[in-house]
Amino acid sequence: MFAQFYFKSFAQQYLFSIIMSKNKRKKKTTKDIDQAVFYLEGNTLFLRNTLDFNNSGKFVIEVLKKTKKQKSKALVIDLKGLKDIDSAGVTAVNYIREKLSDKGVNVRIDNASDSVNKKFELFRMHKPVADAKQVAPSFLELIGTAVYSFFNDYIVKFLYLTADVFFWSIHDLFKTKARRKGEVINQAVAIGVNATIIVVVMTFIVGLVLALQSSAQLRHFGANIFIVDLTVIAMMAQMGPLITAILVAGRSGSAIAAEIATMKVTAELDALKTMGLNPVRFVVVPKIYGCLSTIPFLTILANVAGITGGMVAANIFLDITPEIFINRMEQSLYNKDIVTSIIKSLVYGSIIVLTGSFFGFRVKEGAEGVGKTTTIAVVVSISLVIIADSILGLIFYT
Repeated sequence: MFAQFYFKSFAQQYLFSIIMSKNKRKKKTTKDIDQAVFYLEGNTLFLRNTLDFNNSGKFVIEVLKKTKKQKSKALVIDLKGLKDIDSAGVTAVNYIREKLSDKGVNVRIDNASDSVNKKFELFRMHKPVADAKQVAPSFLELIGTAVYSFFNDYIVKFLYLTADVFFWSIHDLFKTKARRKGEVINQAVAIGVNATIIVVVMTFIVGLVLALQSSAQLRHFGANIFIVDLTVIAMMAQMGPLITAILVAGRSGSAIAAEIATMKVTAELDALKTMGLNPVRFVVVPKIYGCLSTIPFLTILANVAGITGGMVAANIFLDITPEIFINRMEQSLYNKDIVTSIIKSLVYGSIIVLTGSFFGFRVKEGAEGVGKTTTIAVVVSISLVIIADSILGLIFYT
């Protein structure tokens, strides 16, 4: 009984092992049929069945190994028996063509079916196109490009910013709710009030030196009294507004450019846009109000300080007493000079704020860019102030 049971169990295990081995052979045969079959006859490589992602890697290795010792300079890849191919297969065939072509072997593909040809066309490798040889631009072309870039990047955009600033400046005169509370006063203090001491001291020294240098020449002609006319007219019409604008540009213009540039680098301007606020209206307009409301008074103080300096020099070097100086000043001082001084100060103040804001908005780098932008803004604003002074001088005194 036990022996019969043992024999029956052994027989079942034996039959099971035979069936499993047959299934394995069947699976292996099926897998072999699915894989690409290739063989090399002379200078012709025949492909059969399919060439896809599963077998293309092994296909490349075997083909290159078989063709490594081939001395023929021509190879034909026959695809008559190839049923299907995918992008990996196309890449494999093209890779073999490229490798053999590098060795001087001329590779040609023949007898491909329409479907296989379409796959080769769809997944063909494109060789990079060499860049055309660039011709160096001529001297006139370089000049024209530079002029166009300067006009488009600076002058046009500066005019756009100017129009935008003055539109919102006039608009917000009648809609005070849109302003930040107390910001105009803060800007007036920062731009004008805090610059009072340096402006008064420097213009006093300028008036003193101006009278001192002129007295040496006037003394030779006995025209000592004309030192009053020279000092008053020079300070009121020219030196007072100009020196004030230069000092404000160096002190406050640089601060405006640095503040706006820092806001752009730290993405504060983008945050304002995200919240639906116009950066020009929110940041620049209060600065315009603060500058234009203080710089005329700052210019008046500068004129007074410069004339006082001239009066001190006249008293010391030409023996002109303060009473004589003041009485003579009433004859040489005209309303036109006072109005000219105020108008110039307003123009200079607008230039300083607009220039600082313009270059602040143009910053593109980090902390280093903020420093460069501030330097450029100060240099350009002072240059524009001097140019505007020349133009206004021609307008008022011709």
